[in-house]
Amino acid sequence: MTAVASQSEHRWIGLVNPGVSIPFDSIRSPGTYVCNWNGHLLRVPERALVPDGVINLVGPEPLLVTKISDDPGVPLREARQVAAELHLTVSF
Repeated sequence: MTAVASQSEHRWIGLVNPGVSIPFDSIRSPGTYVCNWNGHLLRVPERALVPDGVINLVGPEPLLVTKISDDPGVPLREARQVAAELHLTVSF
């Protein structure tokens, strides 16, 4: 089962543990994430991150992602297995 970071928890300057869901625009650590709204895989390498973040999504509700690995290059088979263990929708 996944955990969702609270409003104050996702404004950290640290790492997110695998299995935790955060808003998409709060991603601050490299890894592999699953988009909770559609099950797509999102790979975030270190080079894609910027210090203050530049993505700002505005809408009636946050678009949550769940981190499944600290490794952005995790093999698809392993990513599917971890996502299934966390009861996430898989569309990759």
